[in-house]
Amino acid sequence: MKFIAEIDVMPLKEILDPQGKAVKLGLGNLGIQSVEDVRVGRHIQLHLEAADEASAKSIVEEACKQLLVNRIVESYTYYLAEFVLSN
Repeated sequence: MKFIAEIDVMPLKEILDPQGKAVKLGLGNLGIQSVEDVRVGRHIQLHLEAADEASAKSIVEEACKQLLVNRIVESYTYYLAEFVLSN
């Protein structure tokens, strides 16, 4: 089975986010004052093949923990969907 994993990696709330602060300042300079906070992270899309959904989740978890996420300063969430080709 083929799957697509959509992974969002964000800095932990306790960690200073200078990129987010710069974006917030830039928005203020554009006259957009209603934004209270900005956090900037990464979005990663994985296309993978696995025997079933449980195996696909295991692969995504392992990829996040071992390579994609620095768990000391970042957290992650993901959405997994089966990839179906339509004719």
